[in-house]
Amino acid sequence: MLAVTQDHLPGLEAVRRVVLPGPQEPRRGTIQERFEQFHDLNGWVLAELERLTAECIEARFSKISLGMLFELVRYSYGRATLSADDFALNNDYRSRYARLLIERHPEWAPHIEVRALRTD
Repeated sequence: MLAVTQDHLPGLEAVRRVVLPGPQEPRRGTIQERFEQFHDLNGWVLAELERLTAECIEARFSKISLGMLFELVRYSYGRATLSADDFALNNDYRSRYARLLIERHPEWAPHIEVRALRTD
């Protein structure tokens, strides 16, 4: 299976027009604020996490690790995300994506572990 490069992602051309701060600039905002910016620029990540989660549910996984799903997305897409910080797919966002998946698919809640959020 060939990995998808960023040049082939739908809608990415429109996102390229967005000016992001350079990597030398310090992180701004809380984890939640940075996540929201990342999610706005990379909506396809949630769609891919939903697809992978659905596959795991269909395969009868009792528990689904967002860490595992993140690594699959990283493997499949490499540098295909746009982000203001140094990480293409920041591990800080795992808990936010877990909550989004459960919000959009409440029936998945028994399969996705969610812990209390730490303050920023």
